[in-house]
Amino acid sequence: MSNAQTPNEARTAAGTAQTVDMKLETVVIPVSDVDRAKQFYARLGWRLDVDIAKDDSFRVVHFTPPGSQCSILFGNGVTTQEPGSVQELLLIVSDITRAHAELVERGIEVSEVFHDAGGLFHRAGKEGRVSGPQPERKSYGSFASFSDPDGNGWVFQEVTTRLPGRVDAHATTFTSAVELAGALRRAASAHGEYEKLSGQHDENWPDWYASHIVAEQAGTQPPK
Repeated sequence: MSNAQTPNEARTAAGTAQTVDMKLETVVIPVSDVDRAKQFYARLGWRLDVDIAKDDSFRVVHFTPPGSQCSILFGNGVTTQEPGSVQELLLIVSDITRAHAELVERGIEVSEVFHDAGGLFHRAGKEGRVSGPQPERKSYGSFASFSDPDGNGWVFQEVTTRLPGRVDAHATTFTSAVELAGALRRAASAHGEYEKLSGQHDENWPDWYASHIVAEQAGTQPPK
């Protein structure tokens, strides 16, 4: 520890300091026409939480995407950012083709499903985009993009198995019935393969399903 550091600063530098939870609550989206933006995000099927106007110069509109713990906020007098300047906002989905189809059904202009030529994740803009989902359908590798009327950019990213450390290994949480159903379908498919390989009918399938889902969310090895 240097003479200029306090004990707390030294622990922080070493990565051992205790921190309070810091949960991302709201992302501010700059828009030019509040009513137009409100109509767009309602068409997405997002939940309208708040629409409060104090006067002509101040209005707050608050939406939450399905299954999300984080919301968006836009309005009048809430940001100095230029409308359309927010880009690459990620929306995590468990089924990229289903999410894409739902936007099409709602009349939202959305890109085709794509993956990046360089592997998982993707670069800014449209550079390196390859048509279709990630060939092996690896988690984090498949995308689709869309924009709101001002050009603020959103990206769907398919995640079915989290990277290690992204969730508590003992915490299995689903924020919607759709997410839970997807996890159950993947567990059922994997369990079917397990029974084929073992040549036996597994009477203890509920425990097997549970172990598979917990491992999938924790990013650890699923049961064999």
